[in-house]
Amino acid sequence: MYKGSVVPGSWDTGGVLINRNFHYITILRDPVSRYLSEWRHVQRGATWKASLHVCDGRPPTSEELPSCYTGDDWSGCPLKEFMDCPYNLANNRQVRMLSDLTLVGCYNLSVMPEKQRNKVLLESAKSNLKHMAFFGLTEFQRKTQYLFEKTFNMNFISPFTQYNTTRASSVEINEEIQKRIEGLNFLDMELYSYAKDLFLQRYQFMRQKEHQEARQKRQEQRKFLKGRFLQTHFQSQGQSQSQNQSQNPNPNANQNATQNLIQNLTQNSSQKENSESQKQNPGQEQSDGSTSSGTNDYLGSVEKWR
Repeated sequence: MYKGSVVPGSWDTGGVLINRNFHYITILRDPVSRYLSEWRHVQRGATWKASLHVCDGRPPTSEELPSCYTGDDWSGCPLKEFMDCPYNLANNRQVRMLSDLTLVGCYNLSVMPEKQRNKVLLESAKSNLKHMAFFGLTEFQRKTQYLFEKTFNMNFISPFTQYNTTRASSVEINEEIQKRIEGLNFLDMELYSYAKDLFLQRYQFMRQKEHQEARQKRQEQRKFLKGRFLQTHFQSQGQSQSQNQSQNPNPNANQNATQNLIQNLTQNSSQKENSESQKQNPGQEQSDGSTSSGTNDYLGSVEKWR
């Protein structure tokens, strides 16, 4: 999981950024893949000794957060040993990093019952994720890029590439190990399910919004062109009306022809818009105008983030 910030603002003549406003963003990953990736990372000798884990103004004591290994690192650690350590911070890491640990007494597990602690941590992580300026998912690289660009009104130089082959994907595990990893990361599993649903809602809404804006723009262009055409038609009709009036037995013929022309233009434009709408959303039910609260909160804040 990546956590970072986007800093909008402007540069003055001295090259100093002014009007700073930090926005937190994150990228979530499938919990099982993330867990296996961290295990492989630890196998190669990675440690988090430099991380103080400061919470509520202090780091945890050795009793609150015991170490899973002795020595300088945990290199060469078998997967079973990695899973067996009850103090392993790889368990539910994404929920822990996104939640407010002060709500549960930081790393002091005696503050409240485990079931209550887990519930508070999960709800805190969901709330913080929902109100972040942006979050993406590694399994949807292109959609993540699209939402980032639409959220912050910025464009990347090149499109994201979807890489599905990673160190974690090269690890072969059986169903029993799969289930155990999911159990060790049950909070992350629930958070990821919530995040995936919210992410896809936001993506779909933003795509529909883009189609609606494009359609409105085409309608305005057609309205403008229709007005230009009618203006030219009336000018031409005015010039020839006096010449044809003496020969035309029906004085309302020109008026009726103009009304028929306007009606045909309107009908053709409406039919074309409906046809294009069906092509853009084949088989899609019409929206009732309601969106989820998570989507509304997100869209209501996009303009602020920009």
